[in-house]
Amino acid sequence: MSIEPTSNVKVDVLAGHLGHLTEAQQEAFASFRKNLAEAQLYVPADDGVSERASHDEPTLLRFLRARRFDPKKAQRQFADAEAWRTKNNVDELYATFPVDELETSRRFYPRWTGRRDKHGLPVYVYRLGSLNGSLQKELNTIPSERRYQRILSLYEAMTRFVLPLCTHLPHSTSPTPISSVTTIIDLENASLGTLWNWRKHLQEASALATANYPETLSTIAVVNAPSFFPTVWGWIKPWFDEGTRNKVFVLGKDPGSTLRSLIDPQDLPKPYGGELEWKYEDEPSLDAAAKEVIGEMPKGPVVFVDGKVEQPPKGKIAAGTSQTQP
Repeated sequence: MSIEPTSNVKVDVLAGHLGHLTEAQQEAFASFRKNLAEAQLYVPADDGVSERASHDEPTLLRFLRARRFDPKKAQRQFADAEAWRTKNNVDELYATFPVDELETSRRFYPRWTGRRDKHGLPVYVYRLGSLNGSLQKELNTIPSERRYQRILSLYEAMTRFVLPLCTHLPHSTSPTPISSVTTIIDLENASLGTLWNWRKHLQEASALATANYPETLSTIAVVNAPSFFPTVWGWIKPWFDEGTRNKVFVLGKDPGSTLRSLIDPQDLPKPYGGELEWKYEDEPSLDAAAKEVIGEMPKGPVVFVDGKVEQPPKGKIAAGTSQTQP
């Protein structure tokens, strides 16, 4: 990935996804599912017992894409992620996470705008300049274990609510499920000191996602990059695998022209060249299609299952599954 400003962003959001697999990828996918079932890591829907598979196909494919369709390597990562979920009691943690604390936690991480890009992927924004001194001090008061649990719960909210909701909504790539997000990283007013102070926090979130929520990042657009960004990129580059690094694009002084090629103006926040009245501190601004389905953005831990918002079930469920079939 080049850190020179670019006005040309091209990411194939369909390659390696359902309905767009090559013959070799289909064979790898079949082998992967078979191996997981034999290892008792996955229960297919046609086992004569389960009404639905233990993990949906978009989730399985995320792990397989992360390992370039190598079934053995993907199985190792999948098994590690399942063990991680058990160790951290992920499903119970998310189901019982306090509503107010989850909403407060959103201030420190990428936030969903409530809108989607031209392919139907949810658009997230992370404005590092908003993480000022008071927020830094507040975060430092949170024990590291609880901070980790907050990050985890927000990823669960994304994979179990936002992604399946966006899959359910009309989108240009339908019926291909939505399994990743488009992210704008805004570095305006983010000093070198601020980024240095947040480096461990950011690395922690990155490591958690890479290992346990692979391939949930699609296009990553860096805007308002300062002159010292090459230094920052030198710090953070090792946090990401090659596939993720190739999805990072540093945009020039007028990011709007490029972002509008990815996101319709009415769904792009004004600070980035669009028409949407939304800033990083705001709640999601749902589009008409989303409002028709869910009314308003729910608070706290929720899941989107079979076309409706539900409370997450307690007890073990699938790793990152949307619990809804495309």
